[in-house]
This record gives sequence, C-alpha cells and structure tokens, in this order.
Amino acid sequence: MGIVVTPSGQACGASVTGVDLTKALSPDDLIYIRGAWLEHKVLSFPNQRMNDDDLERYTMAFGGFGNDPFIAPVPGRNHIIAVARKANEQAPLFAENWHTDWSFQATPPAGTCLFGITIPPTGGDTLFANQEKAWDDMPEERKKQLRGLVAIHSAKASYAPDGLYGSKDQTTDRSMDIRPSTAARNLQSHPLVHTHPETGREGFYSCLGYIVGIEGRSDTEAFELLTELREWQSRAAFIYTHKWQANMLVMWDNRALLHRATGGYEGHDRLLHRTTIAAF
Repeated sequence: MGIVVTPSGQACGASVTGVDLTKALSPDDLIYIRGAWLEHKVLSFPNQRMNDDDLERYTMAFGGFGNDPFIAPVPGRNHIIAVARKANEQAPLFAENWHTDWSFQATPPAGTCLFGITIPPTGGDTLFANQEKAWDDMPEERKKQLRGLVAIHSAKASYAPDGLYGSKDQTTDRSMDIRPSTAARNLQSHPLVHTHPETGREGFYSCLGYIVGIEGRSDTEAFELLTELREWQSRAAFIYTHKWQANMLVMWDNRALLHRATGGYEGHDRLLHRTTIAAF
C-alpha cells in the first residue's frame, strides 16, 4: 500500500500514512508529499520513530535549513531547536500569539517541521489559520483597498531585550534557550498580501505581532487596520486545530498560514524538536 493522504475536513491540514520517514524518500514520494503539502498546507505524519538525523534529512529534502535566530539549537546540532516546557513551568507560554515563523527576515522560510517527543495527554493543540482562504473570502471591495499595501515586520516585540522574551523573561524558569538581541529591532518590509511562489495563490502574509506597521500609514492607522485584519485572519472558518501525538511529525507552509500554540497541559512535560525549511 502506498502513501495515503487523508484531509482533516477543516480549513486546511491532512494526515499522511504509508511512508517511513526514518528512511530517505524516493524522488517520486518526495514529489507526491510536496504536492500534498502545497495543497493542504499542514501535513501530519503519525507513528514516525524519527531521531534528529532523520529530522534533518527530511528537512534537507524539502529545501535545506532556514536560519533560526534568537533561539539556541540543541547541543550537538546546528539546525534543531527544542520547543520545551516543564510540567511545573511558570513562564508565559511560548508562541501563544498568531504569527508566521520568522516573517521579519529578508528571505523568510518556506516551512517548519516539528516532531513530537514528549506529548501531554491533554492540551497543547496547535492552531493553524489558512491565509489563502482568509483572502479568498474577503469582500472584493476590501481586497482592492488592501492589495498593494506593504507591511513592516520586526521581531522587536518578542526578542528585543525589552520584548516579551527579553531580559525580564531571562529571569523566569523558562526551559527554552532564548537569546534576546538588539538585532530583533531591525525592520523588514513585505507585501501585506503576497503571491505564493510555488502555487501562485494570493493570501495574507503574517499579521499584527511580527507586523509592526504599514508603509505610508501612521502608527495609529496601521494598528487599527492590523487589529481589524487579525480578527478576520483568525476567524473560525479558516482554522485547523491540530492535536498532537508522540512520534508525530508535522510540517506546515509558512507562506500560506498563521499559527499559534495553546496551553492546557499544566502538570505535564512537553518536548518537540523543530527545524526550519529554507525559502524555495
């Protein structure tokens, strides 16, 4: 039996079985999985007993490693970071707000891979918002007003010394090895609505958070617009709720999605290993 792709029935997402990711993918399987990834935007692969070598090989097959700033890699690896939280940890939940990974980079990554190692029995879902559907469902008159706007991105609210994960956060019991830096204050512009480089589909790119302004708009005007848009971008009709299992790999397309973490697993350890897929 070959690869089977089962859609989630939600706004995006699919489960993939019939493939062993502890082995190198054949050229045909790689093409098939990439096509499914572009179509469904989030793919989950249950029952994969992958180690870090397997995770790195899989990431390389889809375009190589992207740059992961502000978070130290796990010991002995240059391209794997640990998304970790201890059972009794009191630090604020990591990545709880809607975002697109590293959208503040000049050449943002194509995707992200996340492998579940220690998964709590409850909570810890990851929410994904389909930004192509969010754009498709936007009224045409509103699209005319938004198309052509340029968004200003920055990591300053998160990773600058005075940011959410900055100097004050360094005094907490956070498990993750976050390295705040003044480099997080750098600014980078991208279209608010972009065209996916592989599929040609239009969609919103990122949201308020990593987006800190709109070119040609005052701070107040930009904040009001971005707040309004984030409400639209994260509507229930656009959401896929992913429920984790141990030994599950999930890969998602940052060019077409927002995502955020959720809690609800107090009293349980949680550990996942993450890689970033470079821009295609």
